[in-house]
Amino acid sequence: MKKIFTLGALVAATTLLSFKPATDKAPAASSWAVDAVHSNVKFTVTHLVISEVDGSFRVFDGSMTSEKEDFSDAKISFSVDVATINTDNEMRDNHLKSDDFFNAAKFGKMTFVSSSFKKVSGNKYELKGNLTVRDVTKPITFQVTYGGTVKDPYGNVKAGFKAKGSINRLDYGLMWNSVTEAGGAVVGKDVEILCNIQMVKKG
Repeated sequence: MKKIFTLGALVAATTLLSFKPATDKAPAASSWAVDAVHSNVKFTVTHLVISEVDGSFRVFDGSMTSEKEDFSDAKISFSVDVATINTDNEMRDNHLKSDDFFNAAKFGKMTFVSSSFKKVSGNKYELKGNLTVRDVTKPITFQVTYGGTVKDPYGNVKAGFKAKGSINRLDYGLMWNSVTEAGGAVVGKDVEILCNIQMVKKG
């Protein structure tokens, strides 16, 4: 009987020692939203080969989730209201909204969904994902500079990012083209994209 009791106590002690309460939980993901008042989405394209024309979109939205404080595992989604394109010229803006370019009436949103956000060095990151314009989705890479995270005077936690990338507009069905008498394109095919984005922490 004594041996049985001793064996039982040993088994019980071993079981208790090997049992570890589940105290190590995965860190909760933080959620962020675009602070549109302190952000902008701009683009640049060549005109007549000799100069550049700048433009922007007035309405856009986006969100980000991340478990890591340095955002190196961030998942990002973004959308732009194409009908809010602005190049400081109403006639040109209406042309850009037409089927020659964006066809804003049919394809009202331009969207981006990330596939990776990796730190390259210091505050430099590489953002990869899929960009959808009209009915075409293609991969795109942005070079991102992380400006830092601070708390504003109202207690909101903000994070700042600057993203640069480029696309060939012809790849996305923005096909309108015309040439000058010298044979140069009126509108270039390569479009430079610059996004200055401030995010506000939601949870």
